[in-house]
Amino acid sequence: MKTLAHISDLHFGRIDERVVEGLLADLTVQQPDLIVISGDLVQRAKPRHFQAARAFLEALPFPYLVVPGNHDIPVYNVLRRFFDPFGYYRRYISTDLSPFHIDDEIAVLGLNTARSVIFDFSEGRVNRSQIGRVREVFCELPDSVFKVLFTHHPFLPPPDAPKTRLVGRHKLVLPALETCGVDLLLAGHLHRAYSGDIMTFHTQVARSILVAQASTATSTRLRNEANAYNLIAIDPPRVRFEVRSWEGAAFAAGLVSVWSKTGQRWELQEQDTGFRPVTGAA
Repeated sequence: MKTLAHISDLHFGRIDERVVEGLLADLTVQQPDLIVISGDLVQRAKPRHFQAARAFLEALPFPYLVVPGNHDIPVYNVLRRFFDPFGYYRRYISTDLSPFHIDDEIAVLGLNTARSVIFDFSEGRVNRSQIGRVREVFCELPDSVFKVLFTHHPFLPPPDAPKTRLVGRHKLVLPALETCGVDLLLAGHLHRAYSGDIMTFHTQVARSILVAQASTATSTRLRNEANAYNLIAIDPPRVRFEVRSWEGAAFAAGLVSVWSKTGQRWELQEQDTGFRPVTGAA
């Protein structure tokens, strides 16, 4: 079994220091095999924000993979945005915009979906060379290896907001994900935590693929949800998603979803909100 901690949308430059400390403490207790960070490490792409994000990464007690998000691209420095959009990210965070991890049980690939030269650069997309990388990395791997792709921008909208804009060119990516047997997609961007099956929205897909979206882990830019991250236990044919939410003093277990795979279909086996009524009070 492998355990992934999926964190996203840190937004250093606009964070709650108590939550940052609580996140590091909780990760230390949970002891994931790998931490996956799906973008927006900073609020604005300024050196001091990246320096704070760098200090956080250096404090992580476990291996991690990271890709940028749209906030990691300069907004107001127009020259840098168009001519060197990932300069600070490469300097302070990573020179690798498509990181990859593989062992005997899991393969995890990151793709950079942030773009500085599209009309609305808060959104993102996948290009053809990245689709080729998906095929190159995943298609040659045996089915015994659990395959995970992570991006900043989502492939699946929230259940209550089906018109949410998804990562651009997702319809071109889905056939590669199907053909190569990708099992799980991770993303952020929306500051909302939910999980599901890609087939519930993309009806043209014939192969079941799990999706987990992460809320903002440490930012004060909350969207009616507490700070949270996903703790994912991968034990094929079962996958367990646990949303660990900030409760004011520490992170604690929230919604838990357990999925099991039969043939080519993932099915939801259990779901627990984590709510426990108070008993014994007068």
